[in-house]
Amino acid sequence: MIKKIHLNANWQAFLTLYFFFFYFSGITHILLQVTDSTIFVGLRQAIYMSLLWVIPALLIPNKTKLISSVIGIILWFTSLVSLGYFCIYQQEFSQSVIFIIFESNPAESYEFIAQYFKWWMLPVFVGHTIFSFLLWRQVKPTFIPFNRALFISLLILIFLFGIPVLKNYVIKKAQWSDVVYKIEKSLQPAQPWQLIIGYLHYREQLATMEAMLEKNKSLPPVKNLKDKYGDLNSTMVLVIGESTNRQHMSLYGYKRPTTPRLDAMKNELSVFKNAFSSRPSTIESLEQILTFADQENPDLYLTKPTLMNIMNQAGYKTFWITNQQTITKRNTMLTNFSKQMDVQFYMNNSSAQNSRQYDENVLEPLQKSLNDSAHKKFIVVHLLGTHMKYKYRYPDDFAKFNSSEGLNKELNQKKIDVINSYDNAVFYNDYIVTSIKKMMEAKQERSFMAYLSDHGEDVYDTPPHDFLGRNEGKPTLSMYATPLIMWASPAWQQSSNVNLNINLNMPYSLSNFIHTWFDVAGLSFDDLDIKKSIVNSAFKQSPILIGDPNGNAGLKMLKTETK
Repeated sequence: MIKKIHLNANWQAFLTLYFFFFYFSGITHILLQVTDSTIFVGLRQAIYMSLLWVIPALLIPNKTKLISSVIGIILWFTSLVSLGYFCIYQQEFSQSVIFIIFESNPAESYEFIAQYFKWWMLPVFVGHTIFSFLLWRQVKPTFIPFNRALFISLLILIFLFGIPVLKNYVIKKAQWSDVVYKIEKSLQPAQPWQLIIGYLHYREQLATMEAMLEKNKSLPPVKNLKDKYGDLNSTMVLVIGESTNRQHMSLYGYKRPTTPRLDAMKNELSVFKNAFSSRPSTIESLEQILTFADQENPDLYLTKPTLMNIMNQAGYKTFWITNQQTITKRNTMLTNFSKQMDVQFYMNNSSAQNSRQYDENVLEPLQKSLNDSAHKKFIVVHLLGTHMKYKYRYPDDFAKFNSSEGLNKELNQKKIDVINSYDNAVFYNDYIVTSIKKMMEAKQERSFMAYLSDHGEDVYDTPPHDFLGRNEGKPTLSMYATPLIMWASPAWQQSSNVNLNINLNMPYSLSNFIHTWFDVAGLSFDDLDIKKSIVNSAFKQSPILIGDPNGNAGLKMLKTETK
């Protein structure tokens, strides 16, 4: 009986010690879950990684108070940053925030920090500190035999680090650098790694991006550049959507009214019926949409100027507005593209892409850009669009679809709920795209807008209706079927001889979009191929090639029959 009581006391001490360490990481993640701001992964990793701090107190129990106080002070200090950031933005602190602070000029950094700290955060911090101290006072040593403490510590280390190494390095044969990166990403949701690893990853990705920029700067400009409309004021806006399958847009014949605003202005738009992405992923797709690279020449983005470079060369003042994540390992190429522009607005500081983030964030910086006094302006607006997790892409006011009306009768309720969320995201995206068009229209200037999506998404569309997402190895039409919409103001139409409606029904690969863009802009140069411009009478249809051009499976032709 005495041994049982002693054992229970040790377990109680162990759990109290663990909860003390977990609190500093867990408080923000729990708030993120309560407010439904992100997925569960961050909280799960915080639960796991907080076990790490128990080890020294287990091995040296007579120093438990000292160990817990030293570690606790470090965790407390770093937790103030993440807790404070949540209080302001209801988001998880990330390396994107670090990027914005360090990459801005001093005045902008001060403005960001001044906005970050509010007077009412002081009582929040005081309460957080008092609760932390009260938890620390409950901490007691866990007296168990050293051999058992060592065994438990080894189990913790194997669980946290050994299993990931075995799974990725030994079984999956991943490179060691990738294994280390995955472990670091697992650590990052916990304190103090959120700041430490966030900063280290920021430095790593910054170095990669700077190397890309240096290489890009060394590229020679295009030869024999001519601007047909060089003496006219021009505003050109390229809106890049995300994961939007045109088969879920009523503008393209979808049974549900997901795009009522675009539908209402259909007669003002040039709606291309058969545009397709070449790759079902953002980076790989945009490497072709925004450069001369294509499926047969996938590396040309490294040796030829980009769309952004050429617009700069043509004398446009250039702006990049993005609601995508900024400086992450996956998004370094996007940040590289953005840094090729004169002005950048980074609106998404979330740690995870699957966090609540609305595209209306881009409207204010877009208005600032449209109001700029430059003679010629080129603006890229990169949306989160209909990216997973779909329910995080729209406010509650846009939750229009909540039944099975208009859907396949074979779908179960779980799939119906997912499709409803996706269609609500498309409904909200309709509001964003038309808002951009109306903002441009209100300026009453010579302006042009093109809207496209980087790729599509299969949302249980393809029989037997059991797949969600994208898989390049098992392609479906839904993964590649994207919207392509153009609008030109009356002033643009009067001064331009380009017929935007000439080939609306022709199958078209967005990997050739750069040729269409410059044809519309009235720019010509040696590398431009008007046979790849869908708004040109010389356009020649070519096969829609999909697949990984660097993979073993090779390229294949997409069957472009629509439903």
